[in-house]
Amino acid sequence: MTTSQGTFPSLEPRTHEAVGGLRRDRKFIALVAAVVAVVCLEVLSLAGWSIPSPWAAITFSAFILGVGWRVLRKGVDALTRLRFSSINLLMLVATVAAFYLGQYAEAAVVIVLYTLGERLEDIGIQQSRSALDALVRKNPTVARVKGSDVEQPIETIPVGTILVVKPGEAIPLDGMIAAGTTSVDESAITGEPLPKDKHVGESVFAGTLNKEGVVEVRTAKLHRDTTLSKIVQITFEAQQLKADAQTFIEKFSRVCTPSVLAIATLVVAVPVLFLDGSFDVWLLQGITLLVIACPCALVISTPVAIYAAIGNASSRGVIVKGGRYVELLARIEVVALDKTRTITRGEPEISDVIPLGTTTREELLACSAGAEVFSEHPLAKAVVDLARREGIRPHNVDRVRSVIGKGLTARCLVCEHKDVLIGKVAYIRELMPVTDEAAAHVERLQKQGQTAVVVSFGAGVAGIFGVADAIKAESAQTVKQLQHLGIAVVMLTGDNTKNASVIANAVGIHTVYGDLLPEDKAVRLQELMSAHNDNVAMVGDGLNDAPALALASVGIAMGAAGSDTAIETAPVALMNDKLILIPFLIRLGRRTLTTIRVNTALAITVKVAFVALAVLGLANLALAIAADVGVTLLVIVTSLRIMGFAPSPGDNAAC
Repeated sequence: MTTSQGTFPSLEPRTHEAVGGLRRDRKFIALVAAVVAVVCLEVLSLAGWSIPSPWAAITFSAFILGVGWRVLRKGVDALTRLRFSSINLLMLVATVAAFYLGQYAEAAVVIVLYTLGERLEDIGIQQSRSALDALVRKNPTVARVKGSDVEQPIETIPVGTILVVKPGEAIPLDGMIAAGTTSVDESAITGEPLPKDKHVGESVFAGTLNKEGVVEVRTAKLHRDTTLSKIVQITFEAQQLKADAQTFIEKFSRVCTPSVLAIATLVVAVPVLFLDGSFDVWLLQGITLLVIACPCALVISTPVAIYAAIGNASSRGVIVKGGRYVELLARIEVVALDKTRTITRGEPEISDVIPLGTTTREELLACSAGAEVFSEHPLAKAVVDLARREGIRPHNVDRVRSVIGKGLTARCLVCEHKDVLIGKVAYIRELMPVTDEAAAHVERLQKQGQTAVVVSFGAGVAGIFGVADAIKAESAQTVKQLQHLGIAVVMLTGDNTKNASVIANAVGIHTVYGDLLPEDKAVRLQELMSAHNDNVAMVGDGLNDAPALALASVGIAMGAAGSDTAIETAPVALMNDKLILIPFLIRLGRRTLTTIRVNTALAITVKVAFVALAVLGLANLALAIAADVGVTLLVIVTSLRIMGFAPSPGDNAAC
């Protein structure tokens, strides 16, 4: 699956690797073998054949102690500490009571199936965190310092050190290319699978892969401060920021276990003490109730889904700082977008070249570029870049003078020593008349949301450049996708309202708030939050948008790679600057929340049904534990499917 910016990485290889690893897990294989053996013995017992006494007690004791000794030990520990909320205590009581009743096979079934369920839970958590663990594995541990043949631990390397990185090696620390040219795979940081060419002076990140040439890298950060280290740290800390659903279920479970113990006690005590019931019969029903009510599937229903969602996002170059934000993304009603460097590239480009009078396009570009090459202004860079792209060599000039806030002047040494004046139309009017034709071109460009750069060769207007901040290719598709999801999209920008409206219309945004200072954005965002139940996301570049990003339900920082501020402050950070990932994240949040709700409903429904059967005396112990493990396994499988959740075909239309 692709977008306008590249291909989304597949998670299938990771899944196959996990399955292969499970097949090589001897302890897991032994556990499965024990489960099969115990279940077969139980089936044979129900069919009329059973192991004779005392060998039955010895055989099943071996299974119980060999497989479930850790569970029993934890249960004893919980009993001695009076921790009645422990699930292991439930298993201890159920196993001992079943053994007391001579239900040896059932006691063994309880403990081995519960142990299998615990192992499956561990596997589910492990697999849902696999994308996060992969980040850790990509973090280099040593580096080769220039002039030394011995690799050094990266923790000992100071800022400013020159490192030598060969083809096929990971770049050890954040820095800049000091010598050489290469291609770098940055998928560990950005999720972008296509390598990027890197030249002298360009930034590189720790954990990215040097694909081609030998390069020298001047380090810019210590090991603990690299972008990858921050991503790893923040992503794992995100697991501690739990979703509301997860917090609720954990609280419910702490209440559930002692409540079940109390109810099971009543199930045994009331019939025996007041209804002349058989102690052994009702003790068995009480044990069955304990097993059925064990909230394993309920407890695991949320964390596996949350970890899978965070891991999925991480594999695509997105940092989500906690399950809480996965849940909040699912509830978003409004997305507020900044303009510059969010909807647009933030890099001015020449959109119109308008020669006037006898001036040719080549002459206009050559003379203008010759003067602008001495300026650091973004508009000047746009003129120079266009000349170079068209193969036009800038003319030699002298007497270059910048007029702050207005433009610049120079003398062209090629075109008969012409005086070159470049700047705003108001500046040119101060020095000479501007024809109606030229003024009309300027007005047209301004109505289109462009900046008009006027050029004079000392005698009237020689030409005009229309300069625009280019719109990202995926911006219109992103807005369309968000609207298709039922989400309102608004623009909050510091740019003037006229220019902002032109950009907004081009991408399909109907509500625009322009001329906003950072504090004004926060005020507008608060108004949106009040009108939409606090379900508002703010998308910006993470710097001048900081107040609004902090105030929003979910702040999403664009292009966060290399920006410590964006990584550390925004709840969600798009490392790769892919705007099209925003509708995907909302879909991911919705899918995760739906999965959690389905898992929770399934677990509770099965529990309630079997509890009712147990109270009525219609459920046996083996069936109860089999149902519990089955639901737990189903919940895990359903949750892990989130790892493979991918952008929709509609996202792919941005190509």
